[in-house]
Amino acid sequence: MHEAQLEKIRLLLNQDNFSQAQALIMPILAEEPENIDALFLLSEILLNLDRFDEAHEIINQCITLDPDEADFYTSRARIYMLQDNFREAETNLKIALEIAPLDPNNRAILAHIKLVRKSYQEALDLADSALELDPENILALNTRSAALMKLNRKDEAQESMEDALREDPNNSFSHSNNGWGKLEQGKHKEALDHFKEALVIDPNNDYAQSGLLEAIKAKNPFYRLFMAYYFFMNKLTAKYQWGVIIGFYIAFRGIRALADNNEALEPYLTPISVILAVLAFSTWIIPAISNAFLRFNKFGKYLLDEDEKKSANFVAASLVLCILGFLLYAFTQNEFFLGIAVFGFAMILPYNLMFAATKRPKVLLIYAIAMTVLGIAALASAYSSGQLMNGLSSIFIIAFIAFQWVANFMIIDEGDR
Repeated sequence: MHEAQLEKIRLLLNQDNFSQAQALIMPILAEEPENIDALFLLSEILLNLDRFDEAHEIINQCITLDPDEADFYTSRARIYMLQDNFREAETNLKIALEIAPLDPNNRAILAHIKLVRKSYQEALDLADSALELDPENILALNTRSAALMKLNRKDEAQESMEDALREDPNNSFSHSNNGWGKLEQGKHKEALDHFKEALVIDPNNDYAQSGLLEAIKAKNPFYRLFMAYYFFMNKLTAKYQWGVIIGFYIAFRGIRALADNNEALEPYLTPISVILAVLAFSTWIIPAISNAFLRFNKFGKYLLDEDEKKSANFVAASLVLCILGFLLYAFTQNEFFLGIAVFGFAMILPYNLMFAATKRPKVLLIYAIAMTVLGIAALASAYSSGQLMNGLSSIFIIAFIAFQWVANFMIIDEGDR
């Protein structure tokens, strides 16, 4: 009855004219509340408008009306993906594939989810099966190349990336994926070219924007060392990431204990323990300082989002406070200024991570605020009493050490979705 109108709405959807599409579809649903085609289109409109809860409610109606339509489960999976709920997205895609097992697009999407959840071999197998059905499937080609990179099959990964670009040289996602692959190979200049091309094609590509930011930072050799560590850790599942972190901590404590109990070895072991501590802390500090410099760069500041700019402002202030404190201590030998320097240095970490994406938003922000208040109170107590080490400063140090474990837990937990 409304097929001509629905076709017009589909055209508006393809043109990204979501508001007008919604305006046209509402009278149809007012007349036919259970028009399943109209409901499905409405869920797509709401999804593109980032109104995920409403889109979810509408697609659930579609599934209730027709539980045997694979596209409805695919759509619900997409909603879950955009909400970073990859477990539920995977469940829905598996249902879609039970209904339509030969759908290459669903296999490609499921492969991408497996990639995000770090099941790299499964991602590769699914991408290969999607490509058997549709050799030109861009998502499958890009997922295949990313999975191969994570499995350290870099030559095959490069070949797959080139295949994706040959299929569609003007695909922004393919250029972005290629850029990230180049970054992982340590080729930041080539990565930069791909991210620039991706953004020429689609200026709103977040994946390319974040990659461009990393490629610019990678001009710094110290940041490239951090990136190598980041890519290594990012390949690991949560339990192995914790294994590396705890193993690093045990090794540090073991070397310190051995140095303390063996005077002959102490001159050799102490520098090793210091290097380990610097390496561990630098993985937090290098990205923070890089963002702070970008914040005040003529062009770099445009690559940071609002939260990153706020974070960089606080990091820069902390860095200035740290340097100023050390300089004043060097000239006056007053330990209070040393306390200011330590406070500034310690706050770089929580300020850098206070807006990090986690499953529990605001926790790290609240922690950073609490540490700021605690640190200022400790400094005030030190100033009035003349004692740098007091009860509040001891609590601040404990809170700082605990923050690293809390931040690691929340960030690793975010990656294990």
